[in-house]
Amino acid sequence: MINKLGYSVVFAVVLLTAWMVSSCAFPEADREEVPEVLQEGVASWYGPGFHGRRTSNGEIYNENDTTAAHRTLPFDTVVRVVNTENEKSVKVRINDRGPYVGDRIIDLSRAAAQEIDMLDSGTARVRLELVEAGGDIPDDLEQELFTIQLAEYSGPMYAERFAEDVGGEARVEYVDMFQRGRYMVYHGTYYSIQSAREDLALLREQGYDGLVKQIN
Repeated sequence: MINKLGYSVVFAVVLLTAWMVSSCAFPEADREEVPEVLQEGVASWYGPGFHGRRTSNGEIYNENDTTAAHRTLPFDTVVRVVNTENEKSVKVRINDRGPYVGDRIIDLSRAAAQEIDMLDSGTARVRLELVEAGGDIPDDLEQELFTIQLAEYSGPMYAERFAEDVGGEARVEYVDMFQRGRYMVYHGTYYSIQSAREDLALLREQGYDGLVKQIN
């Protein structure tokens, strides 16, 4: 006959065994990871005139792909862009540089803008969440940045030709100046004014003149 102490021991063993079995059969649900918020600000989207043009990393921009331009995030970084006005989100891959207008932090492809319902508004307040880093993420995404301005044109065709002639990190950016659009040809994105000046000196040796300007 099992005494009271024996019953207590058996009961404790049964409870322990049941707990161990339940722990193995039903592991603790994965805790929802809090996304790393990289930046908050204003998003815009590429106009139709950029479809088929070359991006800063050498790809051909396709308005139907979910890609984006950012000033400092490494190429091939994937971020989730959340429209804070409606909480709609889209994942985009960074393959271009910009935007360099006001307080805008990211320029979305048409497809990406459509996903978060900002085609009609043109801009929206967004939150950028890191999905996958394409390289080392700068500690300060809003640090001072510089570029070399080489030329400006009233239309995209000659601007694109000039950028292709310069090659390297030359790119075309559409800028709304005094209620009229201008197509600016820039070269490079630099974290110091000195490095921009050094590259400008090299460009001048190749016959291209320009000026260093801060872009944020």
